[in-house]
Amino acid sequence: MSEGNWGHLASDEKYGRLVDQVDDFKLITYDEAASESHAAHKHASHTMILARDLRVLWDLYPARAAILMQMRFDGVIGFPGGLVDPGEDPVVAANREMVEEIGLDLQKHSITKENHIVSYFNAKKNLVLHFFGLEVTLEEFCAIEQRNLKAPDYGVETLGILRPPLYTMGDNYRGLPAFLSNTFVGNARDELLLGLQHFKTHSAEEIQAALTAQEKHAAEHQGCQGKS
Repeated sequence: MSEGNWGHLASDEKYGRLVDQVDDFKLITYDEAASESHAAHKHASHTMILARDLRVLWDLYPARAAILMQMRFDGVIGFPGGLVDPGEDPVVAANREMVEEIGLDLQKHSITKENHIVSYFNAKKNLVLHFFGLEVTLEEFCAIEQRNLKAPDYGVETLGILRPPLYTMGDNYRGLPAFLSNTFVGNARDELLLGLQHFKTHSAEEIQAALTAQEKHAAEHQGCQGKS
């Protein structure tokens, strides 16, 4: 198969290309996203599922919360979700995608417009992103994790779920800063950090400290590579 052979994926593959910069995503309101000016653009919906976790791990690090993210088919990390079908509402799409990708039982949990956290417009891709947040109990969260293995898209579009560590360990890198060094689809990394503030598990100062630690480690690692 040649490098450019996308088959039936060709029409949509551009939306997942890993070339985005932070400033490619402009914050817009949900109403703006639903307006006529964005009607011709492609839309996508993704959801953060969160459960508060009051444990202190190893008597050192507050767990704070469990958050569900996933390894995607393209080898990068993101939230459950995907492209909105033509004529489909973003909320309906968010629920449909979570059924397909993680096997969510909509009789127990479902997204409404009130779960909306933020929307973005990426002009380079003509893409509107809708990000939702759903809080559940830790017991419910564990049950959702277990259902993932039976989801219709498991092993195809999703290759496993994971929980981001929300603490920073004693070396000021392992934990959340190290997790932020991974490759994320689109602006999923920024959505994660915004979600942490939305649910008040972290302050803006704590988020910035984790980003600073991650950037410092990346710069030091790059410096070491340059000297080798």
